[in-house]
Amino acid sequence: MTSTESAIPPVLAEVVRSGFVEGHHRGSLVLLSADGGVELALGDVSRPVFPRSSNKPMQAAAALRAGLGLSGERLALAAASHSGEGFHLDLVHKMLAEHGLSAADLRNPADLPLDRAEAETYVAAGGVPDRVTMNCSGKHTAMLAACVLNDWPRDSYLDPGHPLQQLVRTGVESASGERVAAVGTDGCGAPLMAISLTGLARAFRYFVLADPAAPERQVADAMRAHPEYVAGTRRADTWLMREVPGALSKMGAEAVQAVALADGRALAFKIDDGSARALGPVLARALTLLGVDGPVVDRIADVPLLGGGHRVGEIRATF
Repeated sequence: MTSTESAIPPVLAEVVRSGFVEGHHRGSLVLLSADGGVELALGDVSRPVFPRSSNKPMQAAAALRAGLGLSGERLALAAASHSGEGFHLDLVHKMLAEHGLSAADLRNPADLPLDRAEAETYVAAGGVPDRVTMNCSGKHTAMLAACVLNDWPRDSYLDPGHPLQQLVRTGVESASGERVAAVGTDGCGAPLMAISLTGLARAFRYFVLADPAAPERQVADAMRAHPEYVAGTRRADTWLMREVPGALSKMGAEAVQAVALADGRALAFKIDDGSARALGPVLARALTLLGVDGPVVDRIADVPLLGGGHRVGEIRATF
């Protein structure tokens, strides 16, 4: 086998239409046992990746370390990729007002709600792309609030050298046990810290096992207590945290997913082609291998393929 062939990620999911396998989704995945050891590794789980929004719990923890007093739904929203439902948007506006801010202070781009049904309703009512409706607005509100509290510059809060972003980097490295391998720019404009999938899984494990007074545990507890604010009523992260006691779950763009269970078992994976449609089947299979079962796993796994408006196939995990 050549070095090029050995670098090709394994197939994690296949696309089956009318009994015919018409495509594959490759990627890398790691499962950690309760003691933190690697239980299963598929593909190169030591190679740095951009976790995208799976980094949001670490960004929210940095805001707490900066002294920001968030808790409950507000802290969950600070770690969210929210769907743009009414209760999300209402709380973003409240948080902005509570810290003397407005939507004009946000530096994330304007967008429609992430959830398709919410976007359709929003547009039908005359809504246009807005910074508050963008799924990262809760995180950006928390970042700005930390700047207000510390009298840090607001216009440059997305600069990697900004004091808040330096706290984020320190937190990512501490939780993952790795040095940040690269810094990029996320879709929302915030600095994006690259770590390995193993480091990402260990970071989530760190969050659920931290001392209850630690910022990381405070973020994990808020997310698990208010999962609908982390994602939305029609999202897998919400379903999992609501139905599996103690689970911490956060997806990221380009098909990244990280989960930790209450006892320290954890997983992280990335679908190489960035296709979100493979997330559910791969996540469900990984959870099953970690010993999690029940209706929520079946619900997450179910990704039908349609033909003529009827179910004719599915996307299914292959490992």
